[in-house]
Amino acid sequence: MILGLDVMGGDHAPQVTVGGAVASLDALHQETKIALFGPRDVILTELKNQNADPQRFDIVDCPEIISMGESPIRAFAAKPQSSIAMGFKYLKTKKIDAFSSAGSTGVMFVGTMNNIERIPGIIRPCISTAVPKEDGKINLLLDVGLNPDCRVDVMYQFAILGFIYSKHVLKISEPKVGLLNIGAEEKKGSILTQSVHQLLKDSPELNFVGNIEGIEMFTDKADVIVTDGFTGNVVLKQIEAMTAIFTKRGLRDSYIDSFNYENFGGTPILGINAPVFIGHGKSSAKAIKNMILASQEMVSSNLIKNYRKAFKHISL
Repeated sequence: MILGLDVMGGDHAPQVTVGGAVASLDALHQETKIALFGPRDVILTELKNQNADPQRFDIVDCPEIISMGESPIRAFAAKPQSSIAMGFKYLKTKKIDAFSSAGSTGVMFVGTMNNIERIPGIIRPCISTAVPKEDGKINLLLDVGLNPDCRVDVMYQFAILGFIYSKHVLKISEPKVGLLNIGAEEKKGSILTQSVHQLLKDSPELNFVGNIEGIEMFTDKADVIVTDGFTGNVVLKQIEAMTAIFTKRGLRDSYIDSFNYENFGGTPILGINAPVFIGHGKSSAKAIKNMILASQEMVSSNLIKNYRKAFKHISL
């Protein structure tokens, strides 16, 4: 297994990206290697600074750099030798098994859509985030930004994507699926949520537990919470803001600390034919390490194969 990492992605690259890669080495499976994408001289200098052996990595020389302020579509097309463009080229041609970056989210989306096909049957890919429960487990919330406007069938597929991810990657034997809504009753919410509720309720392959209100997001009522990308992104940013406020005011305990994005590293794009992870732009070495380990877990779980199998037999 070879896991690709964009060394130049993120506000604190390349120090923290290389640092995260080095820190992950001891936690990787014996057969796993990391491919570092970026300017070779930059990578070698940073490995030397961190007393790391270059022989433990595959280094892919990428002389061009895409900055955070560039237009995603233009930058991806104009800089084919950049670390992100080369990473997707290697992923598309199966020279690596997964690709991760804390660089421009827009460029990562462009790279994904231009190079990695959707799994047959998938209407729209989505992104998810982990929401810690009070009991120490996590809820998977999806979509959190890729699809601000959703159709009923698209949100139904989010439920399937989340169910299979929770089962095979998070190792929950029978994940409980809930629909984020403004009330517990079936007829509450918008026409969209009411229609999605009925579709999920009638789906024998899903362990649907009904509507999930905002006050229930951190409980064990569900393991997978389905919503549209607009609502999901608002919820995600609100959680991040409240966590920052608590930390700033010194209101910390093990549960509040569990919301730190560093613990999860990055978020996967679900519904495509290869593992792609997007990290926070402010990622630390710890976050990069955990993003690498998450990508390893996704590859090891054969998630893509399980998605293909499921959507081969699912129809609306």
